[in-house]
Amino acid sequence: MAMSSNILHKLGKTPGLELEGRESFLALLGERVKALRARRGMTRKAVSLAADVSERHLANLEYGEGNVSVLVLHQVAMALQCSMAELLGDVSTSSPEWLLIREMLEGQDEAALRRARVAIGEALGTGQDRSAVSSCIALVGLRGAGKSTLGQMLAEDLGFSFVELSGEIEKFAGCTVPELQALYGMNAYRRYERRALEETIQIYPEAVIATPGGLVSDPATFNQLLSHCCTVWLQADPEDHMGRVQAQGDMRPMAGNSEAMDDLKAILRTREPFYAKAQYRVNTSNQDLSETFGLLRETVRKALGLEYAK
Repeated sequence: MAMSSNILHKLGKTPGLELEGRESFLALLGERVKALRARRGMTRKAVSLAADVSERHLANLEYGEGNVSVLVLHQVAMALQCSMAELLGDVSTSSPEWLLIREMLEGQDEAALRRARVAIGEALGTGQDRSAVSSCIALVGLRGAGKSTLGQMLAEDLGFSFVELSGEIEKFAGCTVPELQALYGMNAYRRYERRALEETIQIYPEAVIATPGGLVSDPATFNQLLSHCCTVWLQADPEDHMGRVQAQGDMRPMAGNSEAMDDLKAILRTREPFYAKAQYRVNTSNQDLSETFGLLRETVRKALGLEYAK
């Protein structure tokens, strides 16, 4: 369906609107959809079912062949000199203060945005005092990074409690994580995940927490983690992630998916900017388990101000 010349004139554009510009907009929209899907670790089929949209329609959207009505909205937003978010009623455009804050933050680099986020947390009383060091150590990273194995070793070394957050989620839900996601959907799972983290932080003053790989996909939960825990990103190469999960007997990543490694790399690529918000990082692919644990132990003990002996 083509956009008529009359519509374009009314929107303040000429009939000769470059096809390249429209295609570029749709391509970027498709890339954002794919990136969000990868960050959440969801297959296209899972998203199509959750959204009640055909898998073919979703594929067209991701390939930059979206509905022309999106282009119409884009053109209206350009004509009104506002963002698409403002046109669609996004919460960050709902009041003058929101708009003023957006304007201040727009164009800032990652370091400046981080400082602003921390300052806002402190101003609202939801952030951690930067002069204090939390005794809750949270390990973040993709499945197969070594969070459970290294987390248990670290907790024993420090004399802290070890908490596998997935296990706490299952206690609250009364079923396994796969059952929870299948029966009630991803939104319900995220609510249980947030509740489990809140309870863990309140119950355990000293703990090592192994977090689910997708926790960073929920901004509210991830903000809570960053505010109340000393965070360590356990990094690993994609091949190690896959190999370790399979070595544990979990073949789900490969089941019925010949492009499993490509999917894993896409998930890792889109989550890395979030994992990188952790205060510390330890690469678990460059050395054996004992050496990796030594690096993690040294990192955490120094962060906590504890004596470190090799």
